[in-house]
Order: sequence, then structure tokens, then C-alpha cells
Amino acid sequence: MKVISKTITSLSLILLISCAAFAGGDKKDDKNTQGDPINTPEEINEYIQHHVKDSHDFHMFSYFSDGEEHHVGFPLPVILWGENGLTAFMSSAFHHDDDGKEIVEKGGSQFVRLHGKIYELNAGATKVEMDDETHHATNASTPIDLSITKSVFGILLIGFLMLLWFGGLAKQYKKKAIPTGFGRILEPLVLYVRDEIAKPNIGPKYRKFTGYLMTVFFFIWILNLMGLTPFGFNVTGQLAVTAALALITLVVYLFSSNGHFWSHQLWMPGVPYFLRPLLALIELAGTLIIKPFSLMVRLFANITAGHIVVMSLIAIGITMQEQMTAVGSTLLSFVLSLFITLIEVLVAFLQAYIFTMLSALFIGMAVEEPEHH
Repeated sequence: MKVISKTITSLSLILLISCAAFAGGDKKDDKNTQGDPINTPEEINEYIQHHVKDSHDFHMFSYFSDGEEHHVGFPLPVILWGENGLTAFMSSAFHHDDDGKEIVEKGGSQFVRLHGKIYELNAGATKVEMDDETHHATNASTPIDLSITKSVFGILLIGFLMLLWFGGLAKQYKKKAIPTGFGRILEPLVLYVRDEIAKPNIGPKYRKFTGYLMTVFFFIWILNLMGLTPFGFNVTGQLAVTAALALITLVVYLFSSNGHFWSHQLWMPGVPYFLRPLLALIELAGTLIIKPFSLMVRLFANITAGHIVVMSLIAIGITMQEQMTAVGSTLLSFVLSLFITLIEVLVAFLQAYIFTMLSALFIGMAVEEPEHH
């Protein structure tokens, strides 16, 4: 009961900070520089869409003081490969501008940021002009973006923490049989992944793949939990990240597969010969496309949908102020958001478990040895 109480208290604090982030959002409005600048359904929808997307700077929240908007966060490196080669500068050069008005001149090129995307202006251009039909820039090009975005920063941070935590656990195992400190929290989770996911699904060759499965499980789980904090992390809600994870799993089970696996893929035994070519196409499509696609979309869709639902419920306190009192709408928003956030804590673990379980299942199918009767 104490654990549940502490969890609810922590989630309550997270939701209160998230509500404060709404109150000091980054919407720029010269007509409303006091109070809540985000107070219409359109502005709330824009804020939520901005929250689930990646960003070139780490913006936590904004507040108003003396009629001016102040942003709390820190810049991140912007690394671009454009017409004049490699260019690098800090994201603070854009001064939080996302409307394409702030021009940054670096390396002989002019860059602007419009709706989270950086463009390189053509010579003589002062702003980005978009084609109404194709929605592509007509007077600017898109450089190759190698920036350390918020999602990349989150990946590097969690990667460093995992190396620190599990490196310490490995050192403890070398010195003594029973880990101490934080290692005692990690050990049951490590044993769970090994005994409940790797062994049953892969079989005798599970040791070869346990390290990968543990890395994937803890990486996704920790990032999912980080996404529930007010810091705006939505790493596993980025399609590029989930696609990369699915691609790694695809490479692992393809390069680990044996002849028995491919004999069933390409020439299915036990079925009529005229059906075998058709079944080969279906099996290959499932192995090369459907399996990794399901891994990618399931994680992306569930995490992104969870973020949008939580943010939408938080916004009830703003959108229903006309129908209810400010206290009543805020209380309703808080209760609903707390309930959904509790579910999201479970979903954070569940999605990490499902991704790891399916990865282990696909690997087990690829390395399974033929039965000898």
C-alpha cells in the first residue's frame, strides 16, 4: 500500500507540473501576454501536437513576467549538411522561433526553422515560401539534419544511465553472489527477462540473445517512463526510433537464422507442391515486412496515443472553464488525468514487454532446430 501511495503522489506531482506547463505554454500571442496564452481548442491542439513531436531544443516550460514570455530549458547542437558543407551551431540561435522569421547565418548559408523543420534559404530569400498544392518550399532547400535533438538527447541520456547501472551490477556479480544497493532492484528484472522471455521463446540458444533482449526491454521501458514526466520526452513515440528498433530485431533474427528456418520459408513441407511458391511469398512477406512493421507501429501508436490522451485530459481544465467553475474543471481534469496516467505506467511496462517478447519469439523461430523422431 505504501508503494501505491507513493506512486500516486509522484504521479500527482507530475500532473500538477504538466498543468503548469500548459499555463505557461510557448504560444506567442501579442494580444495576450498575461495569464494563460493557451486557452482555445485550436491552441491546445497545436500545443499537444508540438509536445509529441521532436524538437531541436530542450524546452520544459514557459512563464510570463512583466508582460514578457520567458522560456525554461537549454539549447542543443544543430548540425546540418547543406549546400556549403557541414554547419554547426546551437539551437538558441533561433531564439525559440518556429515561424520561420529568425534567420541564422552560419557557414555562408542562411537557415530558418519552420514548424520544427530547418530550411536553407536560397540566395536573396528572406523567408520560406510554400507551394499551396505540394506544401514544399519553393525558395529553400532541406539540408541533411544530423542535429542532437531532444529525442537523441534522451537516447544518449538513457544509454549512459543503463551503462552506469548495469555496469555496476556486473561488477557486483564479479565480487559477490548477491548484489547490493540499486543492483538488488535490477536483479529481479534481469532474471525476469532471462527466465520468462528469453528461455521459453528461444530455447537452448537463449544465452546468445539475452543481452540484446535485456537491452531492448530496459531501453524501451525507461524511455516510456521518461515520456510520462513533464520534460516532454517522447522518444518511443517517434516513428524513426521504433523503426530503428524493429530493424535491429529484423537484422538479428535474419543473420541468426538456420537452414531449417529457410527451408520452411521457401519450400514449406507437408503441403501440395503447387501451393508452395504462394506460401513462400506469404512467409517472406511476413518475415521481412509484416513482423518488423508490427513491432514498429505497435510501440509508436500506443505511446503516442497515450501522450495525446493524457495531454487532452489535462486540457479539460482549460476548455471547460465556461461550462464549469475553474475549481471544478481543474479537479475533473486532474482526476481523469491521474487515472489515465496510472494506466500509462502499466502500458509503459506492457509495451516494453510485448516488443521484447515478440523479438524473442521471432528469434526463436529463426534459430529453432529440426525435431528428430
